[in-house]
Amino acid sequence: MITLTELKCLADAQSSYHILKPWWDVFWYYITLIMLLVAVLAGALQLTQSRVLCCLPCKVELDRPCAGPWDVLKASVNASSSAPGPPLPLPLPLRIQNDLHRQQYSYIDAVCYEKQLHWFAKFFPYLVLLHTLIFAACSNFWLHYPSTSSRLEHFVAILHKCFDSPWTTRALSETVAEQSGRPPALSKSKVLLASSACSADADCTKQPLPYPQPGLEAAGLESPTSSVLDKKEGEQAKAIFEKVKRFRLHVEQKDVIYRVYLKQIIVKVILFVLIVTYVPYFLTYISLEIDCSVDVQAFTGYKRYQCVYSLAEIFKVLASFYVVLVLLYGLTSSYSLWWMLRSSLKQYSFEALREQSNYSDIPDVKNDFAFILHLADQYDPLYAKRFSIFLSEVSENKLKQINLNNEWTVEKLKSKLVKNSQDKVELHLFMLSGLPDNVFELTEIEVLSLELIPEVKLPPAVSQLVNLKELHVYHSSLMVDHPALAFLEENLKILRLKFTEMGKIPRWVFHLRNLRELYLSGCVLPEQVSTVQVEGFQDLKNLRTLHLKSSLSRIPQVITDLLPSLQKLSLDNEGSKLVMLNNLKKMVNLKSLELISCDLERIPHSIFSLNNLHELDLKENNLKTVEEIISFQHLQNLSCLKLWHNNIAYIPAQIGALANLEQLSLDHNNIENLPLQLFLCTKLHYLDLSYNHLTFIPEEIQYLSNLQYFAVTNNNVSSSLYLVSR
Repeated sequence: MITLTELKCLADAQSSYHILKPWWDVFWYYITLIMLLVAVLAGALQLTQSRVLCCLPCKVELDRPCAGPWDVLKASVNASSSAPGPPLPLPLPLRIQNDLHRQQYSYIDAVCYEKQLHWFAKFFPYLVLLHTLIFAACSNFWLHYPSTSSRLEHFVAILHKCFDSPWTTRALSETVAEQSGRPPALSKSKVLLASSACSADADCTKQPLPYPQPGLEAAGLESPTSSVLDKKEGEQAKAIFEKVKRFRLHVEQKDVIYRVYLKQIIVKVILFVLIVTYVPYFLTYISLEIDCSVDVQAFTGYKRYQCVYSLAEIFKVLASFYVVLVLLYGLTSSYSLWWMLRSSLKQYSFEALREQSNYSDIPDVKNDFAFILHLADQYDPLYAKRFSIFLSEVSENKLKQINLNNEWTVEKLKSKLVKNSQDKVELHLFMLSGLPDNVFELTEIEVLSLELIPEVKLPPAVSQLVNLKELHVYHSSLMVDHPALAFLEENLKILRLKFTEMGKIPRWVFHLRNLRELYLSGCVLPEQVSTVQVEGFQDLKNLRTLHLKSSLSRIPQVITDLLPSLQKLSLDNEGSKLVMLNNLKKMVNLKSLELISCDLERIPHSIFSLNNLHELDLKENNLKTVEEIISFQHLQNLSCLKLWHNNIAYIPAQIGALANLEQLSLDHNNIENLPLQLFLCTKLHYLDLSYNHLTFIPEEIQYLSNLQYFAVTNNNVSSSLYLVSR
């Protein structure tokens, strides 16, 4: 037995799809109910009432049809007048006597019903029922077919959650508030995009702060969305976003629902044409009177009977009414078929909604996803509007920001503050979904490091970080609002950008007019000044240090031509060969030059033109000989020379000409002997000869009276380490 609870669950399951049923589906539903009532009524009448009543046997047949007494009399008179001779007497019955038994009449009724009644009159209720069931099946097949019902059920469940989610209501309210509250000139978001940056190992060691640093709270700068949702509602909305993403990815791949729905309508139209063709034709075969001729004369004494089909008139009415219903059903089916064929139902555009709302990034959808939304629009366009909130990345980012703020409180952020090796207060945020708003309450921050954060936006509240001087962006995409950029222009001194992939330098970097140190890793620098990409380099007038880590064939012309005031240039070419270095001559103000991993085989001659050079580092190249070292005597200011991590086999005697040399690094080479002229560099206070092939240390080392550090570890000398301290 089916319980009431089970019936209620079945009814609820059917009603849950009502948002996917356009007006014609509802119209079909009610017409189908009326058709079903017609079938039930016709069937009930056929089962409860006498089918055929045969109570008048034919006692006289005249030329096959059954003849009455007066017809027989008229025929006999005509025959007598035409025949020669005297007329024959013919007995005429004055009345018809029916003296059959009741059981005989019942037998005759049954035989005449089966033999003489037209099949359409007999099976009319069942035909109506069959047609109705086919119509009903066609209307509901897509709701129960496994390939479509699972998607529809999933969509309806998600749609109801989207419709009822507090985030939907508040996001729409926020959109209305933002549209009504801001000037038209600022209606479009004004942010400057940064390329995604990538992380590298931090050079500093970090230690926790020995004491907590109180934050400075600024009134009026709290994010308006910080209290939009509580933590539970935020997590629920986040789950809906994930479900919508997975559903869209699954449903947009195919158009199964569209094709099944279209085929249903085609079957309905075909059935409609069939019904309106044959039902009116066979309706004429339903008549009230039936002339029944049965071969039962041996049992009843009569062969022909006059019968009456009592349901003929009501069946004609019901059949006519049924034809009208089918016409209505067929016309709406034809309209729905025309709607599907003329409309582009495999594409759904949110263009109008993008123009009206604050979420201009709502994507257009296709295939089954688009078709389902078109059906929902026929029911109520508000459903698609609310559903679109969870298709917008802007909306999702706002929600992520709210959840992030709920998770990262001020107290939790304070516990992440450390002091780095430069004794600066640093906050390092790693693998977050964004930048918590509470960061801007920690005014003691001097270094802000953002690593593996996919999307970061610096709002105007960054101006609260009055001590911020250094910014690190690793593996992250940074957007900067104009008010925030104005603050960075005045305060930021050091910027480190490490890109995930080879990308262009963000445009906002060129607005940092007070920037003094710039570290770029993995960026693309155009080699020609004429390209549009280099516009802005000339604005970095206060830039003194530039570090590049990339694979270049030459030093970019934008550096040598647009940044002539650079004092330190460091280039890590990651093992790629640096071919052209002639343009280095233009950098006359350069004091420090590092050419690391550039696959140099000889010391470039262009270096000898840098008269202000104090420090030269040629680490990790392919230097085998340094005969050009004699030319360093023209660099009167050169005090530090690093030729470490190369393949140098010997040191030329001309090294003694570098009288002003104070630091010399020759470790990790293949040096076997030390020339005595080396000890003429009496200003040396740092000398590193470790990891070579030295066998002895000349006694003349004692002439290096200023030597403070001397290392010969991993050589073939008896003592591996010498420290000379004065």
